[in-house]
Amino acid sequence: MWFGGGGGGGLRKLCRASSAVFENEISSCSNLFVRYMSRERAVNVRKINPKVPIPEANLIANSLYNLFKQHGPLSVPNTWLRAQEAGVSGLNSKTHMKLMLKWMRGRKMLKLICNQAGSSKKFFHTILPEDPLHDIPIAATENKKQGFKRRSK
Repeated sequence: MWFGGGGGGGLRKLCRASSAVFENEISSCSNLFVRYMSRERAVNVRKINPKVPIPEANLIANSLYNLFKQHGPLSVPNTWLRAQEAGVSGLNSKTHMKLMLKWMRGRKMLKLICNQAGSSKKFFHTILPEDPLHDIPIAATENKKQGFKRRSK
């Protein structure tokens, strides 16, 4: 039946069906590739111009960093209010502050987190941990070392 062709072309139907599936997979891959390549490239935040000389930008960044350290994660409007209350010198406007926040993210001083509640999103800036190695308890690392020594015997 398989070789004699007496089955009504079952093998041909199977080959056609498998080639159709293969073509669908190729078209979905090509669609995915086109979609990926047509996306706009992310902004390189390391090349942001802070619009002030670098030493002055560092002073502004340190004062904003201390602001985030004291008050925790802040949204952009709250950051602007806190900066005005604290009297951060060098910030010309809210737009300049946003530019400085972007510059600080590029320098790995801040990170941007998103809290989604339903259909609305809220973005907050927060500081990165200063020394992530000290956050791990010493006893936990000693237990791992002892467990490793037992396995090596």
